[in-house]
Amino acid sequence: MMFKQTSVLVCALAAVLLAGCGSKDDSEPAVATPSLSLSRERVPIGSPLKLTYRFDVAPNAKIDGDYWVFVHVLEPDGERLWVDDHLPPTPTSTWKAGEKVEYTRTVFVPNYPYIGPAVVRIGLYDPKTSKRLTLAGELASRKEYPVAKLELQPQSENIFLIFKEGWHPAEVSSGDPNVEWQWTKKSATISFRNPKKDSTVYIEYAGRVDKFTSPQEVTVRIGDQTIGSFTATSKDKTLVTLPVTAAQFGSGDVAELVLDVDRTFVPGGSDTRELGIQVFHTFVEPK
Repeated sequence: MMFKQTSVLVCALAAVLLAGCGSKDDSEPAVATPSLSLSRERVPIGSPLKLTYRFDVAPNAKIDGDYWVFVHVLEPDGERLWVDDHLPPTPTSTWKAGEKVEYTRTVFVPNYPYIGPAVVRIGLYDPKTSKRLTLAGELASRKEYPVAKLELQPQSENIFLIFKEGWHPAEVSSGDPNVEWQWTKKSATISFRNPKKDSTVYIEYAGRVDKFTSPQEVTVRIGDQTIGSFTATSKDKTLVTLPVTAAQFGSGDVAELVLDVDRTFVPGGSDTRELGIQVFHTFVEPK
C-alpha cells in the first residue's frame, strides 16, 4: 500500500515539475509577430509561388544570435509536404526592437502526390542547439505558428514543357528527392503550347563559376528573337524571370524556348558529357 502511495506521489511531483517547465517556456516573451502573404492561394503542383515573409519585431525584443526561419507546409492532418527553411536576408541578430522585417522568396511547389488544402507554419530556430524562439500568434505545437493557407491543384493546370534536344537526363539529389535538375549542353530547346498571351518565363539555375575565368553568359531566345540574357555568377540556385510578349511567341500553336550558353565544360574522368548550366526549374506563366 505504501509503495502505491509513493508511486502516486512521485508521478504527481513529476507532473508538477513538467508543468512548471512548460510554464517557464510559455512565459518567455515573444520576440516578433510573424505573417506571410502568398502571391496566390490556389497553386498547381510544379508552379512558382512568391512568399512574402514579415516579422514585426517586439518593442523590447533581444535576439541572441542568427536564427533560421523554418517553414513547414502541411496537410490538414499534420503530414509534412515540403519545407522552405532559410536564413533571412537580414540576420536576426541585427533585428531592432519595433522594426518591421519583410522580404520575398520564390519557391516551386514540389511534385508531391497530394491535391487539396494545406497550411503553412513558421518559426525561428537555431539548427545548432534546436532552440526555438517564442513568437506572437496562434500556437500550433513546439513554437510553430500557422500563418497562411493554400490549395494545391493538379499539375495539369500548368503549361506542359517538353525538353527536346540539348538536355542531359534528369538527376535527383541523393539528400532530397524533391530536388531535381537537368544539365544543358551548349544549346538547349524547350517546346510548349503557345500561350498567345503576355507571359513570364522562370528559369532557376546554377552555374559553374569555378570552371571558368569569367562567368558563363546565357542567352534566351524564341526563334531568332532574343528575349533576355543573364550571367551565371553563382553555383547556388538562382532564379531569373523574363517577360515575354504575345507577339514574341509568334502566331504558331507551338513555341520553342532556346537557352544558348557561351561556354561549356567536361567534368573529366569517366564523365565525358558537355555541360552548360544546371537547370532546376523552367516555367511559363501566362498573365
